[in-house]
Amino acid sequence: MKDRNRRGDQGPGVPEAVPRTLQRLWQEVGVESVDRVWVFPPMISGRKESGLLAVSLFAAGEDPDRRVLVALPYSAERTGKGLTLEASLLEHGEAPLDRLPRVMEGVVKRTETDLGEPREVEILGSEERLLECLGAFEPDLLDPDLPPLGGPASDDDPASEDGPASEEPQAGEAASVSPFTGPLP
Repeated sequence: MKDRNRRGDQGPGVPEAVPRTLQRLWQEVGVESVDRVWVFPPMISGRKESGLLAVSLFAAGEDPDRRVLVALPYSAERTGKGLTLEASLLEHGEAPLDRLPRVMEGVVKRTETDLGEPREVEILGSEERLLECLGAFEPDLLDPDLPPLGGPASDDDPASEDGPASEEPQAGEAASVSPFTGPLP
């Protein structure tokens, strides 16, 4: 029996959901703390979509092979009144980098509906790599008020003149992960 919740079977979904969730991740934790992102295929029903992005962040401490694993579940809907997109950033613990592929396999196995394997994107703390990832989406799907298009730009940040602000995590350091929920612009 064909899975009716797979992409394309029940409507267009919400194409803005993944790129805008990635932008919100950038805004909340900073690209320099992001090691890699796994984008799981979404469940789609008409103009509604729900999905999951799993993210490994560089862990604080002396072990360069440890990662903090966070999940970004999201739900989105496009109506005649506009776009609603809600996402939350949830920390799930710390693990060695070499264990993360097995963790992702476990996520797929525990999913009730077989939507397929996640797409892994290596960011490695690089703004250039995240920009490449976002560049795969049509520009009009991005939120103009969130990085890299809007929001606080590093060139306009007074702390950037003398180097990064002390609150900003550096590559190899964990970001302070705080949940965010609610509609995204």
